[in-house]
Amino acid sequence: MNAEANSAWAKDKAHVLHPYTDFASFHDEGSQVITGADGMHVTDTDGRKFIDAIAGLWCVNIGHGRREMAEAIADQVMKMQYYNPFGHSTNEPAAELGAWLANHAPGSLNHVYYTCGGSTANDAAIRLVHYYFTMRGDHRKKKIISRNNAYHGATYVAAELTGIHGTKNSFDKVGENFIHHVSAADMFAKPEGMSEQAYCDHLVQEFETRIEQLGPDNCAAFIAEPIMGAGGVLVAPRGYHRRMWEVCKRHGMLYIADEVVTAFGRLGHWFASEDVFDHQPDILVCAKGITSGYIPLGATLISDEIYDVISRPQCEGGVFSMGLTYFGHPVACRAALENVAIIEREGLLSHVQEISDYFQSSLRTLAEDRHVGDVRGIGLMAAIDLMEAPEEKRPFAASFKASDRVFNACLSQGSIVRPVGDRIILSPPLIIEKDHVDQLTGHLRNALTYLRT
Repeated sequence: MNAEANSAWAKDKAHVLHPYTDFASFHDEGSQVITGADGMHVTDTDGRKFIDAIAGLWCVNIGHGRREMAEAIADQVMKMQYYNPFGHSTNEPAAELGAWLANHAPGSLNHVYYTCGGSTANDAAIRLVHYYFTMRGDHRKKKIISRNNAYHGATYVAAELTGIHGTKNSFDKVGENFIHHVSAADMFAKPEGMSEQAYCDHLVQEFETRIEQLGPDNCAAFIAEPIMGAGGVLVAPRGYHRRMWEVCKRHGMLYIADEVVTAFGRLGHWFASEDVFDHQPDILVCAKGITSGYIPLGATLISDEIYDVISRPQCEGGVFSMGLTYFGHPVACRAALENVAIIEREGLLSHVQEISDYFQSSLRTLAEDRHVGDVRGIGLMAAIDLMEAPEEKRPFAASFKASDRVFNACLSQGSIVRPVGDRIILSPPLIIEKDHVDQLTGHLRNALTYLRT
């Protein structure tokens, strides 16, 4: 490591509080310093080149280092980098992106509230839900139902919506009076011998029961990722999302689709809710792939029906008093417009649809390994469950750190994967080709040998 890189490593270790830091090792090891990125690859301070098999963090959909993105961003900075978005003031990129989103989002999702990322977009969704029912006079309708193992963000309310309960150790909680959870739709964990259809029936009935327990007049919304991301790339049984949406409609509840990960091509469509899962959300949350990670941006899309209610003054002289300094940031919105133009121009949605089968089938060959419990996914999302004894569904001891072993072995071969619990998660850029898939699968196959005990 050269002196300049060592300085960055030391400064980072001394001063930067990273997301999900393992302090048991961080104080000695510090962080891997990434200094370059191009296409499917990133480079570290030692000049080592890695396949970025997680697209940064589910987000670098068009790949790294796109000159068109740099030029669009620079052009917008020189034209106008920022202006106050409050009141009746806007900018051209925010307006153009709003129209693009309305034209491509399903159904009547014709209105957008901009944020700085997925967590804030989910927080905004919940605040809008509560405001909507208040404006309708339904003052009791405030409870939100989420799912165990869901991931919805790290801001205070989004963190409570999140159902990965291990992320909350020693943290205070908020919203316990209005945020509740039901079971994840986890096909690998379904009861032994239960059919997929019966499992779907079971989950839907659990949801109905929870609504009855809480009181239908108190339940405002259900929030769900089309495919659970950080919770394990959990693919629900066929028909699940449509049926959960139907339950919401019967009880006058809103359906919030958290498409922070699945939107903008990861499943081969602009949005997955309608095209893949056959339902029309009332609110759709997106971020990450909206700019391919080039600039932070999030968006909460709401239906005409919601807008018609919340766009009325709540009192004489009242205003819609929600807003962020960087709402509809012109540089971020310009980046988003260039990003979707690249996806369209290069046919990346079709490419994902074409390469997904090869990606998924290649990874499924790893299920032959004696320490792989399950390999699953859809589109360019996949997870590999690591177990000491898959036939008994017996996990490794926590001290064994199975996923860290696989991560480090892949890193040494030239691939970056994501270890989460005893699981490896993969979400490569949409530009991935078959030779990248072959390299990645080979690296993973070799890495699994490090689990031999």
